[in-house]
Amino acid sequence: MSTDVAVIRAIVARDLRAVRRSKAVVIPMLTVPVLLMVVLPLVVGFAARRASRAESPDIRILENLPARLAEPINALPPEEQLLTLVLGFLLAPLFLIVPLMVSAVLAADAFAGEKERRTMETLLHLPVSDRDLFIGKFLTGFLPAVAVSWIGFACFCVVANLVSWGIVDGFIVPNGLWLVMIFWVAPAVATFGLGVMVRVSARCRTTQEANQLGGAVILPLVFVAVGQSTGILLLDLPLAFAIGAVIWVIALTLVWRGAVRFTRDRVAGTA
Repeated sequence: MSTDVAVIRAIVARDLRAVRRSKAVVIPMLTVPVLLMVVLPLVVGFAARRASRAESPDIRILENLPARLAEPINALPPEEQLLTLVLGFLLAPLFLIVPLMVSAVLAADAFAGEKERRTMETLLHLPVSDRDLFIGKFLTGFLPAVAVSWIGFACFCVVANLVSWGIVDGFIVPNGLWLVMIFWVAPAVATFGLGVMVRVSARCRTTQEANQLGGAVILPLVFVAVGQSTGILLLDLPLAFAIGAVIWVIALTLVWRGAVRFTRDRVAGTA
């Protein structure tokens, strides 16, 4: 059976209209990216800027950096090292919470939200195939998650470079690590979150229940972000690319299995 692009586009447009009308979905979907990609780098950047102006800034975390990452930072003037390290590298994994959180919120609303709004029966009786319905629901979460991530990254670049203006010679971001994160790892993380949450949402009766059951998908990423920010785990370019490849394999497997097992009867049984 071939995929009907027009039908999928109609499902995505319908769901996005419902998302725009739901404050419970829109507010967390926009608030968290603003906090992580604008407020946090602004606060951290000013703190690093102040520390960089000290006569001899102490950057002990450089001792834990991989050699290929430490060498270019050590080659910078002392006043540029801290800002470049914090804004250019340490905050990168924290950014991945944005696509995961946005995709999780939208996926939780994919079917559980239909049940709460009492529109599930109408949805299940639409003259579309199960596969087209699943793809439409998947894209409803994937496209906004990637869009919010890319727009958030653009805002982060503006904030980071403005904060470092006058101390750092040139732009801190984008750099190689950030480009891998934004164009390779972030879509993989969004796909992973959707692969889990769409299946969870299809089995739950409310979005709150779906969010509670699916919230555990964020925990491993939080641990990675904490490890990066404390220097326990520091990602360089090859490692970031490898992690992205692993996430893509897991994410695509989850999505494929979810698409194969998805049927209207399974969804209707929990409505």
